[in-house]
Amino acid sequence: MSIFRSPAFSSLARARAAFPRSAARTATRSLSTTRYLRSDVAPSSLHTFTEEEEMLREAVQRFATDVVEPKVREMDEKENMDPEIVKGLFEQGLMGIEIDADYGGANSSFMSAIIAIEELAKVDPSVSVMCDVHNTLVNTILKKYGNKEQQDKFLPMLAQTSVGSFCLSETGSGSDAFALQTRARKDGDNFIINGSKMWITNSYEADVFLIFATVDPSKGYKGITCFIATKDMGIQIAKKEQKLGIKASSTCTLSFDDMKIPKENMIGEEGKGYKIAIEILNEGRIGIAAQMIGLAQGAFNKSVPYTYQRQQFGQPIGTFQGMSFQIARAAIDIESARLLTYNAARRKEEGKSFAKEAAMAKYWASVVAQRVSGEAIEWAGGVGFTRETGIEKYWRDSKIGAIYEGTSNIQLQTIAKHIQKEYS
Repeated sequence: MSIFRSPAFSSLARARAAFPRSAARTATRSLSTTRYLRSDVAPSSLHTFTEEEEMLREAVQRFATDVVEPKVREMDEKENMDPEIVKGLFEQGLMGIEIDADYGGANSSFMSAIIAIEELAKVDPSVSVMCDVHNTLVNTILKKYGNKEQQDKFLPMLAQTSVGSFCLSETGSGSDAFALQTRARKDGDNFIINGSKMWITNSYEADVFLIFATVDPSKGYKGITCFIATKDMGIQIAKKEQKLGIKASSTCTLSFDDMKIPKENMIGEEGKGYKIAIEILNEGRIGIAAQMIGLAQGAFNKSVPYTYQRQQFGQPIGTFQGMSFQIARAAIDIESARLLTYNAARRKEEGKSFAKEAAMAKYWASVVAQRVSGEAIEWAGGVGFTRETGIEKYWRDSKIGAIYEGTSNIQLQTIAKHIQKEYS
């Protein structure tokens, strides 16, 4: 582990020249009398992981390579998640990473979830996003906002057997996420829900659904409330989308027709659904960033070795300057996106603000994923354009990164608002 030394004040003379003489004297006394104490814990890089996190990374890599990879192309072409893959995710503990061991979870960290999402995406972004949405959105909401009875009932299911789905988007509420038309009407000890949701990830396989609906339309977004429901309560899959990429990941339209939900299934307080969604989507964006950097790395890993095997004009094509510079820039891009993502994840774990950092990570990782996966096809030439290698799939899968859990423009808007607040 590297130790960072205290910075030398080599520019002190220049700084003094810019200050009035009295200010310079004050600064000199302050610096000369300050004691620099060595911390017992040395600073570390963003690539420093706990032993548990390293073990998890290795375990997920093995699962992705041995279990997921042989089925990737078949799942993509059939546009269906293999039930054995879903079962394996639960058996490996990857669907309850942050859930307490008392509920059957792995009792691990948020960073562990990010690592798992990244490693799965190197092999199949479809499997990765199932794990991502389930952990960073559904499980986290139950852990953070659910009451004891709700946690006792649903967390064991989510950790061991039941896929979770996050139901927010509607036809008229994409980027304007809180322009909801789904209504929840009080009826004695129940709420009656009517409406529909679109673009809902995991919805085909899910048994547990978090549904955002408006209880009081007159209050606008402050009337939105979050409910937890199970499929047998009357959730109908109206349509399963056929998509450009992440085809094995289910994306469906859901319908609710006088669906009855007990009032004890309301998550948090009535009218606080918007707050829950805003806070949780900040965490979810770090998960999508992890998916995108894993995707970019996966495309890179498949294409680059080919450039050193394929020879033209008497040498490997990867050794030509034009090609080697492209590869070098792609590696820099991936690493920069990874550092942004890890930084956002660590800030979240440390209890620091991270909304701006999450938006930065999500934005840049989606840009890098599209760029690198596209270049990876070109590096492999005609072979890369065929479905046989699987490289082209990464490019198709990459496009969704700029769309879901907040478009790239929404991320830029979020970042700009934070900058404005800091500087104005």
